[in-house]
Amino acid sequence: MSDVRTKILLDESHLPTHWYNILADLPNPPKPPLNPRTGEPVSPDDLAAIFPMALIEQEVSTERWIPIPEPVRDIYRLWRPTPLYRAHRLEAALGTPARIYYKYEGVSPAGSHKPNTAVAQAFYNKQAGIRRLATETGAGQWGSALSLACNLFGLECTVYMVKVSYHQKPYRRSMMETWGATVHASPSDRTQAGRAVLKADPESPGSLGIAISEAVEDAATHDDTNYALGSVLNHVLLHQTVIGLEAKEQLASVGEKADVVIAPCGGGSNLGGIAFPFLADRFQGEEVQVLAVEPSACPTLTRGQYAYDYGDVAGLTPLLPMYTLGRSFVPPGIHAGGLRYHGDSALVSQLYHEGHIQARAYPQGPVFEAAILFARHEGIVPAPESAHAVRAAVDEALACKERGEARTLLLNLSGHGHFDMGAYDAYLAGRLEDLEYPQEAIDRALEDLPQAPAI
Repeated sequence: MSDVRTKILLDESHLPTHWYNILADLPNPPKPPLNPRTGEPVSPDDLAAIFPMALIEQEVSTERWIPIPEPVRDIYRLWRPTPLYRAHRLEAALGTPARIYYKYEGVSPAGSHKPNTAVAQAFYNKQAGIRRLATETGAGQWGSALSLACNLFGLECTVYMVKVSYHQKPYRRSMMETWGATVHASPSDRTQAGRAVLKADPESPGSLGIAISEAVEDAATHDDTNYALGSVLNHVLLHQTVIGLEAKEQLASVGEKADVVIAPCGGGSNLGGIAFPFLADRFQGEEVQVLAVEPSACPTLTRGQYAYDYGDVAGLTPLLPMYTLGRSFVPPGIHAGGLRYHGDSALVSQLYHEGHIQARAYPQGPVFEAAILFARHEGIVPAPESAHAVRAAVDEALACKERGEARTLLLNLSGHGHFDMGAYDAYLAGRLEDLEYPQEAIDRALEDLPQAPAI
């Protein structure tokens, strides 16, 4: 066995020409999003105030393959196809017979997987004549990606960044501003939604649900502005499937198939991006396990309720069928800001509810322990979000060791942690707290679920 990692590359000729749409292959049709005022399924007209029609059509399409526009592929070529690595040194350190592969999305200009959809969304909005995009961001990966994409297509960009992350990760803000974006700490005094939160709690650390409310309000109140979401919605997960499509081809080039596909899960774009192309095989009878990994401080799948809920705090979004901790849920300020969301993608939620995927939650201490182990053997410092997948992969590899089972593990290393070294400082200094969210707080937040049909 080699004592260094093996890099599996594809050249530009293997860049996917189409995104994979899992809606074509779901065993059961998904429940529709609902208009919260009428209780009826959302119509295209309901969404046209904040999204271009091309994205609305992708949101509801049941076509298996959606063509990737050439201007989008041209920009993808800046970093795609991304490398797949075999983690020989980590395998040796663990003494496992498992084969560990990781798809590394940190090579993108923004340092994460997020540009895969940011570039597509900026392209379609530019086509529709939009001048500015408004969005939210947690840890800053999505805000960075959209800032980059807007700059490339000549759009203005306004980012509402969750306040705790705004202060934890100042260089993410600097990166967004370098690409020309305007960044506000959320909750802010710039929107009615933000002012309402500050009135109730002037010291609010913010949440993705609050920041979404601010960005949606901004878009809905300006005719030249649309909203862009970095996760959760069907079209976002669709764009991310370039990750899994490439990974399948790279594994096949070395005679491998994944037994277990592992990804962190906040809103679902990370998981959907790598796992959906493999789930297509599962629906055809192949044995493949998909594992979603979340923080125990924001345990949406593992402790949430499957119900219709708003995607934001102010109740401006449609009602989505999802696992939720309640829209008023404000998670503790853990360092994996991209996983601090009260809900999950409707597609991911349905797949979990029907048993096609599994979920696991970890406190941040063990997550950073695995991240340090990975960095010392593989050389890459993972983002805190990505480190959740690393933790689960390490545990799966150790379980293979106990069973003497040589399984193939694939994890999505969705970004680097170069802007997260404050979190590593806290861990190395013994100051990192393991924050669990109390059940009574979850119960209180779930009391605020809207009146909607049972799922």
